[in-house]
Amino acid sequence: MNETGFDLTETNMPLSKELLEILVCPVCKTPVKPLADGSGLKCSTCRRVYPVRDEIPVMLPEEAKIAQD
Repeated sequence: MNETGFDLTETNMPLSKELLEILVCPVCKTPVKPLADGSGLKCSTCRRVYPVRDEIPVMLPEEAKIAQD
């Protein structure tokens, strides 16, 4: 597990650029950015980190963790 509490084995490959261009946080509608290790997508406004499992972003607020930084 990393600092966000996600298991690093949940993701295998990076998400496509096209998908990242359209994904936004479902809570505040801010575009999300991938974490350096590829384990999740982070919203810079509300600090939620959404997990990526089997190359699929799980964009459900109840699945997100709040980042400490």
